[in-house]
Amino acid sequence: MLELSGETTLWIKAVHIIAVLSWMAGMLYLPRLFVYHADVAPGSEASELFKVMERRLMRAIMNPAMVLSVVLGLVLLFNLNDWVSGWVHVKLAAVTGMLVIHVLLARWRIDFANDANRHSGKFYRFINEGPTVLMIIIVIMAVVRPF
Repeated sequence: MLELSGETTLWIKAVHIIAVLSWMAGMLYLPRLFVYHADVAPGSEASELFKVMERRLMRAIMNPAMVLSVVLGLVLLFNLNDWVSGWVHVKLAAVTGMLVIHVLLARWRIDFANDANRHSGKFYRFINEGPTVLMIIIVIMAVVRPF
């Protein structure tokens, strides 16, 4: 367990929340870009614009925000005195799910960059719901701590 002062913990929580919000913005926006990108011809001007937008979103916002979210989340986790409660395990499972979706989004972004997308816009509309559901679970576990 890390021994952090109350004020330090509050600053870490604040930056963690900012990082999570930034990560979530990207996790919700990137699949929406994929929905539109899937409907344009590979190699078209629109496709090339989507590639730039997707790459910048992933590299400049999502990846740094994800790393900061995980690192600060781990710092907070190791400062937690309640490891046996079920909410911690549910939250960690949901965060793991979010990381899996992040990796999948990165893979699909590379597919689009290589004009090798294999999925429809409808597929990405469905995928777009995953981060929302996981975010709801994570927030409820962290705030309400129901069990």
